[in-house]
Amino acid sequence: MAVSKLVFPTLNYTGWGSAAELVTEVDKFKPSHILCITDEVLVKIGIVEKVTKPLLEKGFQISVYTDVEPEPSVACGQRIVNYIKNGGFDLVIGLGGGSTLDLAKMAAVLAVHDGEIVDYLNLTGTKSIKQKGLPKILMPTTSGTGSEVTNISVFSLETTKDVITDDLLMADATIVDPALTVSLPPRVTAATGVDALTHAVEAYLSVNASPTTDGLAIQAVQLISGSLRTAVEDGNNKEARTNMSMGSYIAGLSFFNAGVAGVHALAYPLGGQFHIAHGESNAVLLPYVMGYIRPSCQERMAHLYTVLTGDYGLGEEEASFRFVNELAQLVKDVGIPATLKGFNIPESALDSLTDDAVKQTRLLARSPMPLSRGDIFNIYKAAFDGSIPNK
Repeated sequence: MAVSKLVFPTLNYTGWGSAAELVTEVDKFKPSHILCITDEVLVKIGIVEKVTKPLLEKGFQISVYTDVEPEPSVACGQRIVNYIKNGGFDLVIGLGGGSTLDLAKMAAVLAVHDGEIVDYLNLTGTKSIKQKGLPKILMPTTSGTGSEVTNISVFSLETTKDVITDDLLMADATIVDPALTVSLPPRVTAATGVDALTHAVEAYLSVNASPTTDGLAIQAVQLISGSLRTAVEDGNNKEARTNMSMGSYIAGLSFFNAGVAGVHALAYPLGGQFHIAHGESNAVLLPYVMGYIRPSCQERMAHLYTVLTGDYGLGEEEASFRFVNELAQLVKDVGIPATLKGFNIPESALDSLTDDAVKQTRLLARSPMPLSRGDIFNIYKAAFDGSIPNK
């Protein structure tokens, strides 16, 4: 077996009501001025007040920053970095979905660095991160991205996406409280849930997979596939919300160490060119990428089919085909469009999508099947036509 490098966050709280641990963790740093990075929706529905009230009662000074964007631009991120540099903050709390958490951990680090965000991007940047930055505590309010346990911050460019990645972006503490996800609307629950499932599936199929990441990925697939439909239909279902939060968190630990691959590589241009939410970009592509690469990882897909269904009675080939079809059915059941046409993407865009996807070499390198430009175009074409191989 090849050598595996495994990195995990230092401190994690999980479980219903774990948000109550925030005061204890904040107090360790004795901050004089805390910045809570979140979004306006969470302010309006009272989640921000619920989380920050115990801190205010303990005498901590807190400012709330809400100028965030879904699929954030570099400009959005730079505004936050500048705000922190000028605000005298000494601790950052990220409270929200994956975009908010990405912004929070990036800004906490780059606030003590020279230059701008563009200088640190993976594809084009020339600077490297040298300092840990401000302490950061991350609290997800969605069950999907796994951003709370990774060292990656993703940014939307003009037509695609790029990342800043460094272990110094890791949170000092992570608090995963399923109670914070109850108000999540069905469509966001669906998109982020399939995103989390994609993380687990791609981690299990990754060329960098290890026994450790396999165990995490399999558990995440079980939790998410068994609860996503219920969470979408009944957001108040405590068991489903808990399983989704834990599944997302565990999937994050798995993919952070094993990596994601083709689905994410092809999803980034959908977000960049057409501003489709990341979870929906992954969801619409998931069955088509899996169907295309199936011959390269038939045995592993067959095992995932048994994890999804409990059916151990099929041969590898048949089970692997059924696994792809199970994914397609799940995407359909939670109400996400099944084709690129469903997102009003024209066929004429397939070439430009392909041009941008081939640049995602960091992601494509982990695919169990090497994907050429022609392969990538064929996958986009299949996703446009709605053609998933079933035999």
